[in-house]
Amino acid sequence: MEALNNLLGGGAVSDVLFYVFAALTLLCGILVFANPFSRNPVTSAMFLVLTIISMSGLFILLHAFFLAAVQIIVYAGAVLVLFVFVIMLLDLKEEQRRKIKLYGVVAGLIAVGLILSVFLKSIASVKPGVENPQLEGDTIALGHLLFTNYTLPFEIVSVLLLVAMIGVILLSKKKLE
Repeated sequence: MEALNNLLGGGAVSDVLFYVFAALTLLCGILVFANPFSRNPVTSAMFLVLTIISMSGLFILLHAFFLAAVQIIVYAGAVLVLFVFVIMLLDLKEEQRRKIKLYGVVAGLIAVGLILSVFLKSIASVKPGVENPQLEGDTIALGHLLFTNYTLPFEIVSVLLLVAMIGVILLSKKKLE
């Protein structure tokens, strides 16, 4: 890759790969919930796998190889296998799908608003010109940085995974009330 970058005069290949991976991530992310090809939830789960793989490509471009590997192993490997297993276990039919309830929509919009506010606050806290430490290949420094500077986002992700597990348990019940 370095030889190809030098041959093409700098970071041209990295720039092209960034735009390809970013476009694939956005396209597959949109197709997870707005899939015109199929209403099958397994198809949405497969688009989610493609989204995660595209995001790991972005991590590789940032030289965050550990995070790219964790992205594929943990999310694409373990979590999505669980999701596909539950989707197939439920065996949803068209007439058995539940209707969207108003309080679920309101709760979802509130959650999206809170996540968006945390996202915007973290973007606003970045100071241009301040160098971030180089953590290339150093998992000890990465772990220290995660548990000191990024404790809140780390905990938010853990709560989000807990909510996903509770949702899977509730959805796998045979009788919904």
